[in-house]
Amino acid sequence: VQMLAIAPNKETECRDTIKKICDSFAVSAIARDVMEMANVGKSDNEVFFSPSGDGRGNGIGKKGYRASWWTQFYYVLWRSWLTVLKDPMLVKVRLLQTAMVATLIGSIYFGQKLDQDGVMNINGALFLFLTNMTFQNVFAVINVFSAEVPIFLREKRSRLFRVDTYFLGKTIAELPLFILVPLVFTSIAYPMIGLRPGLMHFLTAAFIVTLVANVATSFGYFISCASSSISMALSVGPPVIIPFLI
Repeated sequence: VQMLAIAPNKETECRDTIKKICDSFAVSAIARDVMEMANVGKSDNEVFFSPSGDGRGNGIGKKGYRASWWTQFYYVLWRSWLTVLKDPMLVKVRLLQTAMVATLIGSIYFGQKLDQDGVMNINGALFLFLTNMTFQNVFAVINVFSAEVPIFLREKRSRLFRVDTYFLGKTIAELPLFILVPLVFTSIAYPMIGLRPGLMHFLTAAFIVTLVANVATSFGYFISCASSSISMALSVGPPVIIPFLI
């Protein structure tokens, strides 16, 4: 990007550099390979990607999508997974944030006993489990999904992939994080508060908290898709979520 950018006060020099790069590429072996690959199977009857119509540059024709469902799913999943991997700091920050909040809640409600006050406190702690998993996961996806909607619409109209392959690929790529976060949260807060001991009871609680986190993620996707902009999604989110929490 830096090599092909036109810098202020250096327009002529930058354009000359860009022209040399383009000319060098045009006569390279890679360019010939790309052209051969692009021209493979090209004929008058070939139907290419286009938004709508009959295959003569006016639409999708009889073939519809060029790739099969599994091929679309594989490449969307791979792209979504690369998007997750290329920002490892975000994953670390989310896990650290989750651990800090879980430690704070565990410290406030530390070592509850099963008397009248303890039961009330446990109710409050469980509600904080719910609110933390809900808001943390809803707002984790609102920004990202809203920003990707224009790209998704463009690629969908170009018949690159179906809606279901995109949704499943993106959801599955992010699923490990949305399972790991509630597990970390529950593993820290559950024993600190002194909730019911026993492995099965802990796993049941972790499973429910994980379900809440993933439902909240899907709800964040819904709000993001229904909103016209990121600012609108952020404004609509809390008022819509709070009645469900109650």
